[in-house]
Amino acid sequence: METLIEKISSDSLNKAKAILLDGGLVGMPTETVYGLSAIGTMPSAVKQIFEVKGRPADNPLIAHVHKDYDIEKLVYIEHDYIYKLKEKFMPGPLTLVFKSKGVICREAVCGGDTLAIRMPSHKGCQRLLRCVDMPLVAPSANVSKHTSPVTAEQVYCDLNGRIPLILDGGRCTGGIESTVLDVTESVPRILRAGLITREMITETVGACEIAQHKEGDKVKSPGVKYKHYRPKCETALFYADETEKAKELYNKTISENKKPYIMCQTGLKDNFNGYDVLDLGKTGEDMARNLYDKLLEGEKKADIIIAVAVDREDGVYLGVMNRLKKSCG
Repeated sequence: METLIEKISSDSLNKAKAILLDGGLVGMPTETVYGLSAIGTMPSAVKQIFEVKGRPADNPLIAHVHKDYDIEKLVYIEHDYIYKLKEKFMPGPLTLVFKSKGVICREAVCGGDTLAIRMPSHKGCQRLLRCVDMPLVAPSANVSKHTSPVTAEQVYCDLNGRIPLILDGGRCTGGIESTVLDVTESVPRILRAGLITREMITETVGACEIAQHKEGDKVKSPGVKYKHYRPKCETALFYADETEKAKELYNKTISENKKPYIMCQTGLKDNFNGYDVLDLGKTGEDMARNLYDKLLEGEKKADIIIAVAVDREDGVYLGVMNRLKKSCG
C-alpha cells in the first residue's frame, strides 16, 4: 500500500472522506497529537486501527466530532456541570467520558458501557469532521507504545505502507494527548491528565478529582494501563535533585562508546554545560508542546535519552510528568 501525505484542501478532504466511508483509515491532525481515524460505527474499520497499531484489544478509543455535532445522539448527559465544561473547553484538548447509547461500535469501546468524546479545536480536523459528518474514533497515529506523533512526517515514519492517506495539518500546538475526564458521576474525575488542568476544571465546576488507577480496574480511557510514549532508544528518568546521578549515567554511556543525550527544561540546562541537551522549554506548556518532538528527535541521535525533571503535579506539569514517567520511567 502506498501512503500519501497531503496538505489539507477540499480535494484531500474529499479523498479522506471516500477512504473513510469505504472502511479505510486516515491519519488526521489535531491540536494535541496526530490521530489514526476510522468511522466509529464501522466495526471492520475500527478493528483495522487495532491491527495497524498493534494496539491491545482492551484499550478503548475516543470518538471525535465537530463542534456542532449533537453528542446526545451518542451518549447520556446526566449532570448539569457537563454543560459548563462544554461551553468553557470544547472544542479543545478535553475528552469527556459518558455512558454510551451504543451507537459507536463495541470494538471501539472494547465492550464497555462508556464512550469518550472529544471536539478537537484544530481547524483542519474540524473541516474533516464536518466533511464526513460522522464520529471518527482515533487513537494516536503511531505503532502502539511508541512516542505519539506531532507532525505528518512522524506519522509516516511509523505507518508508511499501512494506511493510504495522512492529512498534513502542520505541527501540533498542544503536544500531549487531551485531558480525559470521567463525567458519569456527580463530581468529574480526571482519568488522564493533559492541557486542561485540574485547577481549570475546579474553577469552572467547583470540584474535580483525580482517579487512582488500580490493577484490574475497568478501563474507561486510553493511556492509563500500558507503557506508552516510548522512543526506540533506551531512556532513564531522574529528578532535579538527582543531577549528579544523571551525569554519572551520561559519562558511563560515553565510556561504553554509546551516545547519550540529556533532556530537560530550560531552567535546568545550566547544570549540564558541555553536555548534549534536548531543551524542552521554559514552562509546563512548552514542555508539553516539545516533549514528543524531542523524544522522536532524540531516538534518531542517541543510544539513551536521560530525562531530568522537576517533579511537579500542578497545572500542566501533571500531564507532562505522567508522559515522562511512562516514556522514560
